[in-house]
Amino acid sequence: MNRQFRDFNFLTYEVAEYLETQLFFSPPAIEEYKKVWRRVKFFMESRGFKHYSSKVEKVLLLYHFDGQPKSEFNSTQTHLYNGIKMLSEFMNLGRVNLLVRPKLKQICFEGPIGNIINNYIQYKRVIKRLSKISLSCHKRNLLKLYEYCKKEGITDIAHIDLSILLLFIQQLDTQYKTGIQNTLMTIRGFTKYLFEEKLIEKDYALGIPKYRTVNQAKLPSTYSKQEIEKLISSAERFTPTGKRNYAIILLAARLGLRASDICRLKFENLYWQTSTIKIDQYKTGKELTLPILADIGNALIDYLKYSRPVSNEPFIFLTARPPYTPFLTSNVVTHVVQRSFRKAGIDINGRRFGPHSLRHSLGFRLLEESTILPVISEVLGHQSTESTKYYLRIDLKSMKQCMLDVPVVAAGFYDQRGGVFYG
Repeated sequence: MNRQFRDFNFLTYEVAEYLETQLFFSPPAIEEYKKVWRRVKFFMESRGFKHYSSKVEKVLLLYHFDGQPKSEFNSTQTHLYNGIKMLSEFMNLGRVNLLVRPKLKQICFEGPIGNIINNYIQYKRVIKRLSKISLSCHKRNLLKLYEYCKKEGITDIAHIDLSILLLFIQQLDTQYKTGIQNTLMTIRGFTKYLFEEKLIEKDYALGIPKYRTVNQAKLPSTYSKQEIEKLISSAERFTPTGKRNYAIILLAARLGLRASDICRLKFENLYWQTSTIKIDQYKTGKELTLPILADIGNALIDYLKYSRPVSNEPFIFLTARPPYTPFLTSNVVTHVVQRSFRKAGIDINGRRFGPHSLRHSLGFRLLEESTILPVISEVLGHQSTESTKYYLRIDLKSMKQCMLDVPVVAAGFYDQRGGVFYG
């Protein structure tokens, strides 16, 4: 290794390690940034720079972008820019700030039709108590109809009839089948609401066609009880990060909590006096109460008492390095579990190995223990047993009990045409 690049190579090594252990970037994503840093190294070598510095950063940005605004960057330029900024941030601050993505454009409905759509969304939120995710989906779908009406010059909701709705449906992008299904479902509910509120003369919901796709769902990835115990027992518990990750793994494996709920877990959700965890699930909005099992309680106390950074944040789990912020996405929990699977040496070939696989494994074990579906639904926080029936397809033990004996074939069956069998 050329000695003049010793410091630069060490810098990129530290940044890569930070991305993996603190920001939980995937190995492929880190490898892409390493390619950027190799370009930077070549540039430095060609210009005679011996160490990376703020001066090198300025020369790099001037050379590659020459004052071009970031808003005009393509994806390759953005990736190069971010890779350079990562090096500078880590060199100056000892950390890399998560790159802030631009906020999604705020969906805004205006005018007579827009006001009615807003009333419908409010109705869904207050009366039907839909979750934020579901409401966001309804907004996006109704935005398509709203923009179609604007384009066609339709300003009065009473002018929307079945022919208008069918023309709107006809111009939907058929490339995304699930999107069409969701849009039709939303429009069907919206027109029913319009009829019930006497805003249109007929209930056009019955005339909106159904768009069905028959895609067999993939079998969920599950792990045996022995594999789960191996995962848990192999977790490192002697460092602050290890204690935190151990508690995360237990919550996913023992209680089947989703990654989205683990990363949003707050102190107010822990009821130590009753040894329970009470949350409103992020995905469904449904309230869920689960027991704080002994090993989970011990793991949480160990982390909170001895390893969690001092912070006024209401969230249980924080990043391991300053500024000690809550997890920004559930991907952090996913990467914690995935790395633990790899380090435990568990065979993951052909199987998913994130927190949801631990949730599936819990549901599968409950089925094996002959737990009835309503109880499993309650444990996993499903809205109905229909979601839980998903696990029935992998319960081979119970399926075997439904096997029927093959009836005995009569001796004369093969000799029905003069001793000759015609297959």
